Amino acid sequence: MISSNNQKRPLMRTAAVLFLFLNFLYLLTSTGRVHTIDEISAVIQTESLTLHGTTAVPQAVSSRVYYGKVDQHGKARSPYPPGQPLATVPWYALGYYVVAKLPGVAPDIRDLVVSMTSTWSNATFAALAATFIYALTLALGVRRRDALICSLIVALASPLFVYSAWLFSEPLTTALWLGASLALFGIPADELISWKRAVVAGVLLGFSLHVRPTNLLAAFIFIAAVNLRDREKSFKAAGVLTGIVGVAGLIYLLRNLSLYGSVLDFGYPRFAEAGRELNTFHTPLHVGLFGFLMSPGKSIVLFCPPIVLAIAGLRRLWQRDRGLTLVCGLIPLTYLLFYATYTSWEGIYSYGPRYLVPSAVLLSVAISAWFLDPPAWLDRAVWLSFGLGLIVQLIGLSTNIVEDMVTNHYYDASWTY
Repeated sequence: MISSNNQKRPLMRTAAVLFLFLNFLYLLTSTGRVHTIDEISAVIQTESLTLHGTTAVPQAVSSRVYYGKVDQHGKARSPYPPGQPLATVPWYALGYYVVAKLPGVAPDIRDLVVSMTSTWSNATFAALAATFIYALTLALGVRRRDALICSLIVALASPLFVYSAWLFSEPLTTALWLGASLALFGIPADELISWKRAVVAGVLLGFSLHVRPTNLLAAFIFIAAVNLRDREKSFKAAGVLTGIVGVAGLIYLLRNLSLYGSVLDFGYPRFAEAGRELNTFHTPLHVGLFGFLMSPGKSIVLFCPPIVLAIAGLRRLWQRDRGLTLVCGLIPLTYLLFYATYTSWEGIYSYGPRYLVPSAVLLSVAISAWFLDPPAWLDRAVWLSFGLGLIVQLIGLSTNIVEDMVTNHYYDASWTY
């Protein structure tokens, strides 16, 4: 009789090979540059954490690329929380202490070197996200071959591929959400979620709040999904998950209070280019929905064709795991409605609907439900969605997006998309 450990080893080896392959592929296609203020801010804050052990960014002010707010102690701060810079520290350190000191690397390009290695972090986070999908799909009962197909669809035919090459926070958020999904729902359907699994998921979701505070919406849905899945027997797991996420949120609010004197002051400046308010909700709902669903520049269906298969697969996934289905279905819908009224709903200078990337990848887990009892037409549908999605991602990877957007008037004179 083959032991459980012996059965798991080939699957773990496959997962490791998949992760290394995707990480290497993403490194080959990485831009190696930072283009937008979001990315520049991430590098600068990572520099402060790595070299000085602080999140203050006085160097951003002196270099005239500062976007943020001065705290009540007189220190310049980035409005973005320290989660992503903290996770990027190993790659910045690799660039600063190793790559920049290699023979032939001129000292005056050190900033380019550390920006390059910092960008490499998203190659790893994106590869990790795709590997989590492979493991989660296996746990649902899908064959190893089909689990690899599901993982590669997301890895190469969704916007995760493009964003692996930039230094936005979306790949890290995606990896944290999928890691939490695997911890909570990567078990047999008749097995209760243990408190230990809830601890792992709670730490991942709690940390995600410090990557982007709006990730709290997803955390609420994860908690609801645990209750839905295990019902009256979910008290311990749901309680642990809620407690850890709550502590993480409290730490964030106390940080706001310490820096800015108010728990609800997140450090964002009120105005940006041409006096534009970025962090308000002035976009009419129908405008944002049309943009996210139908517009040629931001349609999630256009930029992530496999999502059509995923939406159609939710009903099948519901029959396998209601908790996971709630996470995969409700989180994308919540963020679609949330960001549809956001003033800068288009994601500033970015490829496709940037703010919807993590939830679109999460929704793509539902594609795996089709492989549990595959219909005759599934192979053709999979290849079609994969081919279309891959073409869209290759266009994004082979185009200087920012240059194109600036040249072709991405915004009008009043900074309206």
